[in-house]
Amino acid sequence: MSDLPHAPLPLDSHTVFFVSDGTGITAETFGHSVLTQFDLRFKQIRLPFIDNKEKAYEAYKRINDAYAEQGLRPIVFSTLVKAELADIIRQSQALHMDLIQTFVEPLEKELGVKSTHTVGRSHNMSDTKAYQNRIEAINFSMAHDDGQSHKNLVGADVILVGVSRSGKTPTSLYLAMQFGIKAANYPLIPDDFERGKLPSALYSYKGKIFGLTIAPERLSEIRNERRPGSKYAAIENCRYEVNEAEAMMKREGIRWLSSTAKSIEEIATTILQDLNRTDVEINW
Repeated sequence: MSDLPHAPLPLDSHTVFFVSDGTGITAETFGHSVLTQFDLRFKQIRLPFIDNKEKAYEAYKRINDAYAEQGLRPIVFSTLVKAELADIIRQSQALHMDLIQTFVEPLEKELGVKSTHTVGRSHNMSDTKAYQNRIEAINFSMAHDDGQSHKNLVGADVILVGVSRSGKTPTSLYLAMQFGIKAANYPLIPDDFERGKLPSALYSYKGKIFGLTIAPERLSEIRNERRPGSKYAAIENCRYEVNEAEAMMKREGIRWLSSTAKSIEEIATTILQDLNRTDVEINW
């Protein structure tokens, strides 16, 4: 018989700490992936830049304070490179998930070389070509957001189209920040639907176009947050715009997907696959 509880623990029952000598993004991303497998809500705290013993002991105290307050061991996802700092954290009253120890040590054995154990190495990209590509892509996407500019579209890796608030801007910026993809985006508006054509500036680059659509009900919710009670947000108008946009994309042979139930990560991955860029370098 298992001694695991049959009923889920109360919400907010455990505190989760993401401890890192850098930004903590790697530990947090991995931790979130694991925690989403459990139907519980956790109190989550990021402790970044733990790069000396004084900060490590402060983190140690916060973890133990959470244990004393709740009577439950916190969960710690750690990416501390320096062994002496990791040792301090491991002495706290918590369940420890040490990502460096878990993955680096087996790799050292397999590769036959010692790791550099350099703090912040994964984020020290300021002098690399990949980092510069990412900055250029962010600037490009911001300059070409919401159809602001027709210039230099020849340099775009992808051009996103769709009705207003269908997810084009966050997807463009995510592609730029994470993958160095230069993404422009254009809203499809009633004038385009009346003409029955895409914006004229886009036809020369039709092979780069990817469409986003969204359920009218969800679109109305999003627009009402921005302009409540307006025609822009009315469900009838949202149905009209979505129907017209989808009909246009089908007519023009544009590849597209619905953003309604998809995360930015899922949308971006689909676009990368469509661009045949699954081997793209991820920049942290």
